[in-house]
Order: sequence, then structure tokens, then C-alpha cells
Amino acid sequence: MTPTAPHPSSIGALLREWRRTRDISQLDLASRTDISARHLSFVETGRSAPSRDMVLRLAEQLDVPLRDRNRMLLAAGYAPAFSESALDTPRMGVVRAAVRTVLASHDPFPAFAVDGNWDMVDANAAVALLTEGAPPDLLTTPFNVLRFSMHPRGLAARMLNLGQWRRYVLGRVERQLRVNPGAARLAEVYREFLTYPAGNEWGAASDDAFDVCVPLRLRYDGHDLSLICTVTTFGSPCDITVEELHVENFYPADDTTERFLRSR
Repeated sequence: MTPTAPHPSSIGALLREWRRTRDISQLDLASRTDISARHLSFVETGRSAPSRDMVLRLAEQLDVPLRDRNRMLLAAGYAPAFSESALDTPRMGVVRAAVRTVLASHDPFPAFAVDGNWDMVDANAAVALLTEGAPPDLLTTPFNVLRFSMHPRGLAARMLNLGQWRRYVLGRVERQLRVNPGAARLAEVYREFLTYPAGNEWGAASDDAFDVCVPLRLRYDGHDLSLICTVTTFGSPCDITVEELHVENFYPADDTTERFLRSR
């Protein structure tokens, strides 16, 4: 998968691009938004200017990320509708508190929060399991989890199933880029990701967890550990930062790993 080129600048071109990305016909989209297919065609070709409300209705039906909904509004000549608040601002206090509650309650198992570019914004103490012993140049701010985990001098050096985990992460990033093709920085990290050693992507796995989900298997302090991951996001976000924020929680995939983590 090759990341999509930057979006066109006109509202008509943007609508057409998102409609094709979502594989929705003009007729289907027009029906969903209660407008005529002829009117939608005129908007896409630039013969008609959509109202602000129409832009937002079309974007919602196309499941356009909030960041790109703002781009669509700007292209149509309207002010952006969605804020992008820094996580350390007062209005984001409830979000920070929720993230920290999730992270703290997950100890002694690793958990961290990342933004839309996979830059870490918070973590619990157990994340040291993943970062201990890493070269300082890979831990500088902003600390990109995707880069660190796949870099040959990062977590990848301790992975016992690098190829399988790489394939899982690669698939997640590609899906994220398909949903949000305007994510330029993520696309840059993705391209860097592709230059790293791939490992044996189709090798057999011995974990029972592999029957239900891909485990992260790694060596730590002479122990072979196996973890599975869940992803938590916020429901009904109205802010770009909140929409792009997600928490990665790792759980032990076997009794040996659980005993080791609880004893640390």
C-alpha cells in the first residue's frame, strides 16, 4: 500500500476523493444526505457551492476524520468547525484524567497513550518493560512508538516474532492511512517503517494466543514473555486531538508472563 498523495484543494475535488476512498457512488451519497444526485454532481464539478451544513452532512456520511472535515470546510470557504486542543490545556483536563485512570489501573501490565502520529503522550510505569535498555536517541521527544517498536535498535531487537508483529502493526498503520489519507507525518513514519528489516512475516507461532490474536513475544531479562494488545479510543469526539488519541493496553498471553509481570 502506498500512502495517498495530499488532498486536492477544492471542495468538489475533496468530496470526489473521499467518495472514491469510501467506495460510495454519487447516487448513494446523495440519497444518504437527502440531496439530489444532480446537485451533488454540480458540487463535485464546481458548478454549485455547497452550504456549510451540506459540507458537514456529506463529511459525516463519508466518515471523514475531523481534521479533514475542517479542510473541507476551508476549501468550501467556511471556518473550521472542530478544535485541536493541546492535551495539557485546561479544557482537556477530563480527557487527561480519563487516560491516566486507564493507564494507572492497568499496572503491572504495560499501557501507553499515543496521538494520531503514534507519538506517546502518556504511559504507566510498566512501559519500562518495553523501553529499558533502548538507545537514548530512540527515546527523545517526541517519542514515536511506531518508530521505536520497529527500529532494529529498538524493541524489534528483543522481539521473538518480529515478522508477525510487524505484519500486524503494518496492517494497522495502512488501515489508518486509508481512513485518513491526509496524515502526512504518519505517512512519513510509515515509509521509514518499510525500510526496517521485516523478519519472517509468515513464520509459525507457538503461542496459544496466536489462535485468537497476534501476540507480542519478546525477551526481557532472560525471560520469554508473550503479550496481547487492546486499543481504547474515545466515543463521540468533538475535538481532533481526542479523536486521534488512543490507549494501547498489553495483557499477559500466558501464565508465565502474568506471574513475571506481577512479581516485578
